[in-house]
Amino acid sequence: MIVVLTLSSCSNYQKLLKSDDAELKYNKAVEYFDKGDFMRASTLFDAVATYYKGTERSETVLNYMARSYMGQKDYYSASEYYKTYVKTYPKGKYVVESKYMIGYCYYQDSPDARLDQSATIKAVAAFQEFIDIYPESERVKDANKLLDELNNKLAYKAYLNARLYYNLGDYMGNNYESSVIASQNALKRFPSTSYREDFLMLIVNSKHQMAIQSIEDKKADRYRATIDECYNYINEFAAGKYRKEVDKILNESKKIVKE
Repeated sequence: MIVVLTLSSCSNYQKLLKSDDAELKYNKAVEYFDKGDFMRASTLFDAVATYYKGTERSETVLNYMARSYMGQKDYYSASEYYKTYVKTYPKGKYVVESKYMIGYCYYQDSPDARLDQSATIKAVAAFQEFIDIYPESERVKDANKLLDELNNKLAYKAYLNARLYYNLGDYMGNNYESSVIASQNALKRFPSTSYREDFLMLIVNSKHQMAIQSIEDKKADRYRATIDECYNYINEFAAGKYRKEVDKILNESKKIVKE
């Protein structure tokens, strides 16, 4: 019975695709959408899109198309339809939702922090634009929450890059200095990141290694710079997870400067 019903359903769907009755296709597309059959829904909506172009229903069809691709988790296609909607209907009844969903599509396509973050950057820009344009929207709370998550991912990406410089050490240049610069730039860009303590510790370790490997004429100054970074860490994270390590470096640096 299941096989018979499935074959019958497929046969009816194929007949529907060949039909010239746009109204029937539209109504069936809505039915498929409501049942969660987003692939068939999107195919039918696409089939009637040209027919309804320039009519009041065109706006609704475009919105359904975007939502159908969302249902299929094809976030790239969904974002393209949402962007088309915003461009075509800048004052349309679905424009607020569409502006938010553009950011949400990019958010869904945002990969692991170790990979290219182009989608993450686009999501951040889209959500920030949404918040700026619609500050009173009920979606702002969610947009801010996702924005924080995305910025934290970008901060982690920056931390991985800074840590890579540190791990390279003095290979083909002073990578410790590059680690310090990368960490400081990240802290300026993401001052509230949850990786703030890790960045500060990376700066302490990098400065310490620069002091250890320094020539004698610059050794005292570089240990003083290490001491300054130790205090920067302690001032922010007195009971931090790296406190013991920082205290050890601080005491060592003080002793060498004193000598």
